[in-house]
Amino acid sequence: MAAAPGRDHSTLSARSVIASTLLGTVPPRLPGRLLAAFTAEFGIQAGATRTALSRMVDRGELRHLDGGEYELSGDLLDRHLRQEAGLRPVTRAWDGTWEVHVVAPGSRSSSDRAALRRAADHLGLWERRDGVWMRPANLDPERLPPARAIVAAQTDTWVASPVGDPADLLATLYDLTGWAGRAADLVAELEETGAELATPDRLADGFVLAAAALRHLVTDPLLPVELEPEAWPARGLRVSYGRYLDEYQRGLRSFFRQHTEGSVPSGAAVD
Repeated sequence: MAAAPGRDHSTLSARSVIASTLLGTVPPRLPGRLLAAFTAEFGIQAGATRTALSRMVDRGELRHLDGGEYELSGDLLDRHLRQEAGLRPVTRAWDGTWEVHVVAPGSRSSSDRAALRRAADHLGLWERRDGVWMRPANLDPERLPPARAIVAAQTDTWVASPVGDPADLLATLYDLTGWAGRAADLVAELEETGAELATPDRLADGFVLAAAALRHLVTDPLLPVELEPEAWPARGLRVSYGRYLDEYQRGLRSFFRQHTEGSVPSGAAVD
């Protein structure tokens, strides 16, 4: 398989490819023989794949089902659900208010602090200063109940309106210029090289491109329209990624049909 110029997938581990493939599969379940066939496209030996599968089962990241299938479990399954929610975000009209979460008085363990940081990140909250998290209140307040429970247990919550231009506050919380620049680069790459990479003989290269686009998409700050900078590329990236993914899925299905007529992945994810 010829490598795409400038695209290196040689450093991907068996675990990374397995997790990423299942993260992009709906439902997140595949036969071990298909996972082994796909990891081989990255130069990963079958023995390394079997070892990775066994270790992932031992760590609770996978479940080994009857018939030789593996499905996501534990934290990876939670990640799959967050990813799906991030690809299809539920937003609401913005009334100018912000949700603000301030850590409650008292000592906290390092594990509690780490759990709060992860949960806040999953909820799309940004840290203004130590212990103060916020974002525009334009997302579903009932999103991701496990993450909300962690934030609720460690913080007091307010709905507030900033004094002054909210765009100035936003600029201190999130690197909009950096996100937009990377998104624009990915749109160009998806549009210019997507069809070339999304073919059965370029699966590994196409996988890396799909993973890069998805990795960036799930960090979309999901801004209210009122706070989007001019020519904000988020919607364009979603359209380009969706178009590319349709092409990539066709190549992926063709590859898996060479090994079985069973289940096939619905896309490529990121690990």
